Amino acid sequence: MTAPVLAYDGDCGFCVSWVRVAERRVIDGSGVRTAAWQDLGLDGPLRRRAREEVLLLHPDGRRVWGGVDAAAVLLLNSAHPYWWPLGSLLRRPLLRDAAGAVYRWIARNRGRLPGAPAGWTTGT
Repeated sequence: MTAPVLAYDGDCGFCVSWVRVAERRVIDGSGVRTAAWQDLGLDGPLRRRAREEVLLLHPDGRRVWGGVDAAAVLLLNSAHPYWWPLGSLLRRPLLRDAAGAVYRWIARNRGRLPGAPAGWTTGT
């Protein structure tokens, strides 16, 4: 890997829709690639995490951020500086905890949200 990769669930219509928005508004110009985790050949522990949350994989292979932490790091490293304050806020303990709770609720219910294919219930 030569660039950071945002790994998302390629079988989740809701997830794919949000990644496409992020590509245009946040990721563009940052050097971050996006890929469905199913196409990355992730090992067992990373595969299990990727089924539950979006992952930001650092090219050094040693650093991985998931969920709200991945979003915060992505925002902080955006080529568009207007995202940096939001990324910074998401790193603060109280807001990080609240955003994490919202993220986990969305992740559990993504099959019921707009963009999810009919009958989709899991991220496996």
